[in-house]
Amino acid sequence: MSSVTQQWNRCLDVIKANLPAEQFNVWFAPIVAVDFDQENKRVTLKAPSRYFVEQIEERYINVISLALKKEFGENVKLTYKYNVVGNDDASAVEQDVDNSSSRLITELRIRKPRVASNPFERDDRLEDIDPQLNLRYTFENYCSSMSNKLAVSIGQAIADHPEMKTYNPLFVFGATGVGKTHLLQAIGIKLKENNPRMRVLYVSSRMFESQFTTAALQKKINDFINFYESIDVLLLDDIQFFAGKSKTQNTFFHIFNHLHQHQCQLVMSSDCRPSDLDGMEPRLISRFKWGMTVQLEKPDYELRRKFLSMKASQDGLNIDSDVLDYIASNVSESVRELEGVMVSLLAHATMLNQDITIELARSVIGNTVKVAPKQLTFESIAETVADFYNLPTDVLYGKSRKREISDARQLVMYLAKKEAMMSSTSIGAKLDRTHATVLHACTQIEQRMSIERDFCREVQVITASLTQ
Repeated sequence: MSSVTQQWNRCLDVIKANLPAEQFNVWFAPIVAVDFDQENKRVTLKAPSRYFVEQIEERYINVISLALKKEFGENVKLTYKYNVVGNDDASAVEQDVDNSSSRLITELRIRKPRVASNPFERDDRLEDIDPQLNLRYTFENYCSSMSNKLAVSIGQAIADHPEMKTYNPLFVFGATGVGKTHLLQAIGIKLKENNPRMRVLYVSSRMFESQFTTAALQKKINDFINFYESIDVLLLDDIQFFAGKSKTQNTFFHIFNHLHQHQCQLVMSSDCRPSDLDGMEPRLISRFKWGMTVQLEKPDYELRRKFLSMKASQDGLNIDSDVLDYIASNVSESVRELEGVMVSLLAHATMLNQDITIELARSVIGNTVKVAPKQLTFESIAETVADFYNLPTDVLYGKSRKREISDARQLVMYLAKKEAMMSSTSIGAKLDRTHATVLHACTQIEQRMSIERDFCREVQVITASLTQ
């Protein structure tokens, strides 16, 4: 066993002692030491993929630093080598051990500022504050489609032209996992990239509440307010958690007024629109509506497919298009769920050396998320009914009154109303019939099902096939 391997194994002992077993097994067990350059104090580790490099640097840099310092001495640097899945050629990525991502910090030109231990403690010697930004949440890593195009365009406009307060405040709302946090942080990162001296701060409402409580206990409310009133751009996430907290709301009301009056940008996010916020003071809600309110909708297929392709590329995974199509079609609730599926696939590919197939994707999805039901359309119903009765689909849209065609057409109307929840008018428009004709067809089908046992079974079989 080489000397560097022995040293790294001792580092692993330190890391293992400071982490839960499952985290150690996932992120550190696959990593091996390759080389130690004593002259340049550089340790080279081999990781399964770029994704591992990013994750351990982001999540575990403190415990890694502790272990390396103990075993290799001060100021040691790390170089990572990783293999792209399906490719034997290793690539090297250099990372400074004291940064979560030195590559991004260099690209974005964001300095690591000196900060006070508590954010509400003013120190005039400090020329900047820690913006609390995750440097992976850039616009470049933010996939766009029609489901979020408006919100992304406004966010980029704020970041590129902070002097124009057209969208101040910006209120972004949407369900969990649709990209609100990423968008807020992307705005902050772009602003800091363009102007490193701008005082930008990202903070969650829970953190704001915790800081406020601490300030109140220490009788430093004025310091707390003064700190937040010094911010140039405030990015406040999940503001719905202010609900029912009257003192916090009152303090934020005054901070909001000060920042807005002094042309400072405010960007807030919530899981619902301002008018639907329960437990929030009306005067605060009215201020949320002053600027621009925009919704981040659930990711559409285009966005989901783009995200999966981007993640596969970033993680060094070679995944066939049909597998990506399958995942995008069956995981539709949030980007967060898509990311979870990709992490699981990465684990299977790197640790178990499994090929990423549709069968593997189906198994992973079944274990992690609820598979989205098949989307029913009028066209898919018409095609299913026509196939069952061995009819050309186009005859159902025609004027033929032949019994077998007429019966099939009535069944299409019935299933479109019952299973696809379409209105009678919409169904009639598809077939160039009136809504009264559709209602009559539905009544006829229900009557037949009540007295014709074989026909009832046929309807049940067709209905089941629609959701398979």
